[in-house]
This record gives sequence, C-alpha cells and structure tokens, in this order.
Amino acid sequence: MEREDALTDPVATSGGEQRKLYLKIENLTKKFGDFTAVENVSLEVYENEFICFLGPSGCGKTTLLRSIAGLEIQTSGRIEQAGRDISAMPPAQRDFGIVFQSYALFPNLTVAKNVAYGLENIKMEKSAIAARVDELLELVGMPEQGIKYPAQLSGGEQQRVALARALAMSPGLLLLDEPLSALDAKVRMRLRHEIKQLQQQLGVTTILVTHDQEEALTMADRIVVLDAGIIQQVGTPIEIYRYPESAFVANFVGIMNFLPAVAVGNGNVRLAGVDLATGTAADGLAEGTAVTVCVRPEDIATRGIDATSPNTIEVKVNDLEFLGSFYRAELSPKGERDMVIQSDFSINLVNDIGIEEGQSMIIAFPEEKLRVFKDA
Repeated sequence: MEREDALTDPVATSGGEQRKLYLKIENLTKKFGDFTAVENVSLEVYENEFICFLGPSGCGKTTLLRSIAGLEIQTSGRIEQAGRDISAMPPAQRDFGIVFQSYALFPNLTVAKNVAYGLENIKMEKSAIAARVDELLELVGMPEQGIKYPAQLSGGEQQRVALARALAMSPGLLLLDEPLSALDAKVRMRLRHEIKQLQQQLGVTTILVTHDQEEALTMADRIVVLDAGIIQQVGTPIEIYRYPESAFVANFVGIMNFLPAVAVGNGNVRLAGVDLATGTAADGLAEGTAVTVCVRPEDIATRGIDATSPNTIEVKVNDLEFLGSFYRAELSPKGERDMVIQSDFSINLVNDIGIEEGQSMIIAFPEEKLRVFKDA
C-alpha cells in the first residue's frame, strides 16, 4: 500500500525511486445547489504518474477532473500544480491538455489544422507549427492523414487526432475524460495500449476518467476509486484488486463472491457451519458479529484438496458454464442450497479431475485470499 509519508512529502519514494509531487488536491468539495458531487477529496499525484479515476456513473469522477482543469470551480478546497496554487485560475492559465469522449474536433478544419489550433493561437511561427504537427501525427501513428477532415476518419483515428491536439502545447498534465468509451471493443483495447505507451514515452503526468475497470487495471499506475463523490480507496491495480478496503470496492472491481458468515474470534469466521481461518482479515471483530466473507472465483482451490486440508468445505456443483478459456461453476455448500459460490476452473482441471454438474467435491479457501467486512 502507499506509505503514509508519501501523502505529505513533496518527494516520495516508490520501488527505490524518488517521485516528485506534481498535483496536490486538498479538501476539495464541489456542490451543484443542494447536491454534493465531490466531497472533501484530498489526493496527491506525482510526476510522470498515470492515475485513473474509476467509479460508476454519477460518482463525481468527471466533476473532479473538470475541477482540476478549471472547467468547474470548486465550492471549497485547494488545488496545486507544480507548486503553484491554481484553485482560482481560469482554464487558459492552467497547464493541461484535455481529451474528451466526443473528440471535440473542428469538422471544418483538416487534421493538421486541428492539431495546430492551439499553436496558431499563441502565434508560433508557421514553420515551427508545421514541424510540430508532423512530429505529433507521427507520434500517434497518422503521418499521412494531415490533409483529411475528421468526417473521413474512423472513431479511433479521430481520437488519435484529439490526443495529438492535446499534446501539441507540451502540457505538464494530460486529462482524459472517458476518451475510449465511444469506440468498439477491439479499437478500445488497441488504443489504451497505445495511449499507455505514449504516456510512458513522453513522461507526461496523466489522469484518466473511466467507468471501465479493465481499462483502469491495465493502464493505471494507481487507481482512485470513487463512489458518491468520496474516495473509497487509492492504490495500485494489484492493491485495488487483491486488497479491497470496502465491500463497494470489492464489488465494483472484478467478480467477487460475497458470502454471509459470523465472526467466532481469533481471526476466524463460521461459514456454512465450517470455521475458516482468515489470517488478520477478521481481527478485532467480536464473537457473533455478522460479517461478509469475500473471495475471488479464481482464488478458490480445488487441486490436491481433501477433507483434512485447512479451510475446506464440501460443496455440490449446481452449474458448470463453459466460457472459452475456463469454466465458471456455481457451487453450494452441503446443506446450504441458497448459498451460491462462484468458482473458476481451468479446462485442464475440469478434464483432469472430471468435474461434472451434480457431483460433490471439496474446495478450500486460502486464508490469505479472504477479505472480511463487518455487515452494516
């Protein structure tokens, strides 16, 4: 997890490398009348970092991004960029480039003119503009497309042009507001890889807004999970996926089993009549406390398990669904037909041990893979 001193030091370390603080948000709140879109958000972003704001629709992620850009003025709170207080600055005086979901290209201008737009506004010499435009179109893989108009391009190509235009002024901060959500799946997958490579190549600090968890997990250095305008968790993709700090995060990111249980002391819980060790996940919970045990389908163990193994439960295979590269099984503990446990089995495992619908089998819950949350 992030070190506590990394939240206050202007220079923090990560993996032995020093990171310089670039963007600092302090107690930012944004209200629209009586509605609070963002509530008391504090966050620090370091130079060259790729941050994703992740959350469901209406969680405040776009409002937070627009507040950083100055397109929305926060109700209270403070924003610093590269040591400069930009809280009250208009967008034109802030150092950022932005790419929107809708591309926002000028339909009456060629690709080259779209990319050159900001450079022409600052009266850069024509030869320098032409060289910069050529450089950027080469950078985004469109060196021969400068004479075309946006309507002649595919959605993916238009988004590349929007990205080139955002980078034209060499901004210190790149803001991406769901830039891939209007594209089809294959183009989206290719572009997110290209954007990540480009960000690493240029070393530009980047914030991406997305509701797509796969996008966040594959692109981000750190993910900021938001819900109802409040930060729920900040961490690396691995931390967010493996160690969710709330039931909301566990539910929103990836597929998770949520199983009712009761704390029985000493870090153990009782699930379907069986006592399970949870490591430190259930520490501090009084005996008899109602809890929810969370475990990923892929973390349930089956191979080499018998009734003497720790943390085992006998289950019945109710359903076995073929999903191409694996099978997803629906299991119920013995005597608990209403409790459904999803487990992912490799094709080889299903073939090797002959898993079939209707059969009974033993599964195990590795204690280091379990998360336990006290019921509300």
